[in-house]
Amino acid sequence: MITKLDIKNFTVFNGLSIDFSPKINVIIGENGTGKTHLLKAAYGLCAGAPLFKNKPDTGEDELEAALTAKLLRLFMPLDDKLGKMHRQGATDQAYLSARFAGGQKIAATFFNNSKTLAIQDHANYEQYQAEAVFIPTKEILSFMKGFGSLFARYELSFDQTYKDVFDFLELPEVRQDSLHEKSKWAMAEIEGICGGRFVFYGGGKVTFKTEHTEYSANSMAEGFRKAGMLSRLLETGAIQPGVSGPLFWDEPESNLNPKLMKLLVEILLELSRNGQQIILATHDYFLLKWFDLEMSKGDHVLYHALYRGDEGAIKVESSEDYRSISPNAIADTFNDLTKEQVNKKMGGLGK
Repeated sequence: MITKLDIKNFTVFNGLSIDFSPKINVIIGENGTGKTHLLKAAYGLCAGAPLFKNKPDTGEDELEAALTAKLLRLFMPLDDKLGKMHRQGATDQAYLSARFAGGQKIAATFFNNSKTLAIQDHANYEQYQAEAVFIPTKEILSFMKGFGSLFARYELSFDQTYKDVFDFLELPEVRQDSLHEKSKWAMAEIEGICGGRFVFYGGGKVTFKTEHTEYSANSMAEGFRKAGMLSRLLETGAIQPGVSGPLFWDEPESNLNPKLMKLLVEILLELSRNGQQIILATHDYFLLKWFDLEMSKGDHVLYHALYRGDEGAIKVESSEDYRSISPNAIADTFNDLTKEQVNKKMGGLGK
């Protein structure tokens, strides 16, 4: 798992340091405060895991090239140039660093004219081989057929997170007796609330199967398809509590109805109780509130609020207590809505 991320002069960030909970991390903030950038930066620095797993003797030059390519495919900067991710107006080099639970570290720098990252530190980095999973905002089940081939052949306007999760979804399913008990439970819960299960035939073909019939995955609601992605990632072992790397999820609430929202929080909490680190970004009040309501003794949710300081720099405040998150753009907006509703009902008497 990833324990700490440091960023300087990278995209929107002047300088930011964030410590992650080994269980659940919830990142909030207004649009433009870098939530997705933070997720992608942390995810990109986890990219050494599959690299060293496939080639243990990977050299520093190869590592620099691989991490550079990963960041370019994740962020898709203008003209596909690394230097375009250097914070505009910054005079010092950009710096990215991640620390992991086993003491491993990776740190790299680049300037606005750099073509590749320069590795500054990779202490025991080759020992970190737990692959991370990133679930992007849009679901992918509706356009899986042919996506892998198109992505490899053409410059599609999808960042690397979509291709990565496609590859995980295409993995063969793990034998039932090898699945974690909580994975089986979560898959059964998702199947119950969706009324069936998504079936993966390979080559991007996905259907939705009930007890009596089978449908195209495209005919199912997007919220069900997002839940189906999570179920499949558990089914293939891409997400395996206590074994897999961090689960990054950008706006999991997108197109989920309230029933699915509560179930999602219950599943994420159960996975975290069994060793799965989760880092997600959200704009949703109900997702935050469900975490607040569903937490039990021993659970740990760390909230990270991104905001712009007086000089415009992105800052972060972290809290273990939902009620003390500050600033909290989500709760503040919800409170404003409630006040407006009260004022309207009272005909202005509540002002």
